[in-house]
Amino acid sequence: MSRDRKPARPQRGRPAPRKEGPRRPPPEDPPRRAALDVLRAIRERDAYANLALPELLRDRRITGRDASFATELTYGTARAQGLLDEIIRACLDRPLDKVDAVVLDALRLGAYQLLRTRVAQHAAVTSTVDLVRADAGSHVAGFANAVLRQVSEKDEQAWVEEIAPDPATDPIGNLALRSAHPRWVARSFAEALGDRGPELEAALLADDARPAVHLVARPGAISAEELAAITGGDPAPYSPYGVHLPPGTGDLADSELIKERLAAVQDEGSQLCAIATIAVPVTGEDTRWLDLCAGPGGKAALLGALAESAGATLDAVEKAPHRARMVERATEDLPVTVHVADGRESGLDGVYDRVLVDAPCTGLGALRRRPEARWRRKPSDVAELTRLQGQLLLAALDLVRPGGVVSYVVCSPHLAETEGVVHESARRAGARTLDAREFFPGVPTLGAGPYVQLWPHRHGTDAMFCAILRKPADS
Repeated sequence: MSRDRKPARPQRGRPAPRKEGPRRPPPEDPPRRAALDVLRAIRERDAYANLALPELLRDRRITGRDASFATELTYGTARAQGLLDEIIRACLDRPLDKVDAVVLDALRLGAYQLLRTRVAQHAAVTSTVDLVRADAGSHVAGFANAVLRQVSEKDEQAWVEEIAPDPATDPIGNLALRSAHPRWVARSFAEALGDRGPELEAALLADDARPAVHLVARPGAISAEELAAITGGDPAPYSPYGVHLPPGTGDLADSELIKERLAAVQDEGSQLCAIATIAVPVTGEDTRWLDLCAGPGGKAALLGALAESAGATLDAVEKAPHRARMVERATEDLPVTVHVADGRESGLDGVYDRVLVDAPCTGLGALRRRPEARWRRKPSDVAELTRLQGQLLLAALDLVRPGGVVSYVVCSPHLAETEGVVHESARRAGARTLDAREFFPGVPTLGAGPYVQLWPHRHGTDAMFCAILRKPADS
């Protein structure tokens, strides 16, 4: 089909307003129902899929293959939402925002099954129409059926060829659509990589793939080799405490290893940044460490365990009380003291030997694990976050002692959040930026430094950024 020829439109009329009244109960379909309910919670309540779905599966006692299928549908549909919307838009005779939001949730779910799974076409269409009938009424079912039948006329590649921008004139827009990313996110990746071609494509495609599950073994309690043997995973390539499990591994919250705090779910990139924080040599005392933005507690738990073996203590600061409680649970029985305070005005003294600033950020580096975030974040978020990040980094440089080190970490490759914040804060505080690459031993392809930017396509980690600064000894 030529690019300028419009596809045939569904012949049904616009869906009428919903009518109250008895509806035929749909066939029992727990995994698809669970996926649709989580997609709705994401849209209506800004829920997080990685929190909402496991709770819902537990409440409804959905396990095994049904749980795996629900997870694939939820994460996959949320991740591909922008691409799915463009394809659905091409099958409509009205603006996308005129489609009932409840119906659109279901259309996305159905389109995902048609385009990105091996679910049979009739099963994908019929099951989605049943959900629409149950939630929006029989009068809308025909409309949903017509749209999905048209979606099914082409595979994903054919749809992309039809609707994607011309790669010759808009390479970033083309790659953004092909990899189901907002254009502004793809542009930020391109700027950080310094590439608009093959490497940008590799980064975006890796970010669109289902990630492996990464575990961290608690130092001093269990080794990575022991954890790998127990879980059937593989020791991580770079972190001495990491283990990788296959994509699609189910909810581990009820695992005895997790309950007993012998292990936790944590991306290998996060582990490497925490390890780098304590790998930098300091002269004199090295017994007081600080995690300035500690919630929900993953890095604090790793640092706390390392502090215990090093004879040090860790103060952990978290502004939100409920997140502070999560830090307390994660660091129980470790030499960690949790403070409920704003990291910018913590009230702590300034004699820390090491400070980690794991600052709030756009999270663009962890989109593969937080599928809804790529469509929730906006370019306008960046300015407010960079102000906060700069304030936190300057506060950390006030709290560290002369000769001590501050590690600045964000899960984003956006240059304003990374190099921009570090350069300006170091200038204002008179701090020296160290070559962070030295403290990521064995990790390849780290670029020219002095910062470290990890990438899913290069390292198999989230796109974590790490900069390390030393406060002058004479300050």
